[in-house]
Amino acid sequence: MLFTTLCYIEKDGKYLMLHRTKKKNDINEGKWIGIGGKFEEGESPEECVVREVKEETGIKLKSYKLRALVTFVSTEFGVEYMYIFTSNDFEGKITECNEGELKWIDKEEVMNLNLWEGDKIFLEKLKKDDKFFTLKIEYEGEKLARYDLREY
Repeated sequence: MLFTTLCYIEKDGKYLMLHRTKKKNDINEGKWIGIGGKFEEGESPEECVVREVKEETGIKLKSYKLRALVTFVSTEFGVEYMYIFTSNDFEGKITECNEGELKWIDKEEVMNLNLWEGDKIFLEKLKKDDKFFTLKIEYEGEKLARYDLREY
C-alpha cells in the first residue's frame, strides 16, 4: 500500500507537467504527470505535497486546495492512495527536475499527452468544476479496467 500526493500547478491557463524520462525503474516512464510523490514517515498530505513540489520544481506553494482522493488498484503495481491538489499561488523560480522535464502545457493540450488512462478521468473532472470527488481506478497491468467516480 502506497500513499502519495499529486499537484496540478496552474498559471495562465496551463498546468506545470512533468515528463518522466530520467528516473530508473520508473512505472511512470515516458508518461506526463503532475508534481508529487510518496509520503515520508509521519507526513500529512499537505506536508507531503509542499515538500514534493519544492523538491521537484524548486517553487514554494503559498496556498493549495485538496480536490480529490484517488484509489488506484492494479494487478501489477498494487494499491495506491493519492491525494490530488491544485494550486495557482506559488513563488520562486522553476529548477531542473531529476525525474524528467518540467513544462507548462495548455490545459486544452494536456489530454493529447502520453497520460495514464485513469489520469484522463480525474484531469477532465478537475477542469470541469471545483467539487471535491473520490475516484477508484482499477488497472489490469497498464490497461484501465474500470473506475468509480463520486462527487461530494
